[in-house]
Amino acid sequence: MPFPKIEEVRDLSDDELVAEIVKTKRELFNLRMLKATGRLEQPHLFKHNRHRLAQLLTIERERELKKKQKLLLKK
Repeated sequence: MPFPKIEEVRDLSDDELVAEIVKTKRELFNLRMLKATGRLEQPHLFKHNRHRLAQLLTIERERELKKKQKLLLKK
């Protein structure tokens, strides 16, 4: 299973981005619970979800910085 593309994330709206972040964090939590109980069958999903979360948080931060930059330029 290949890593998700960051281009897919860039097309999301701000609300969709936040929803994806919450969904990914919840999925990582569920994976940790499965691992703790010994029922985890696909350990590679940890890496994929951490990678996806990093992408989502990076895009969120980029958008924050762009908004801040626009506000500073207007002054």
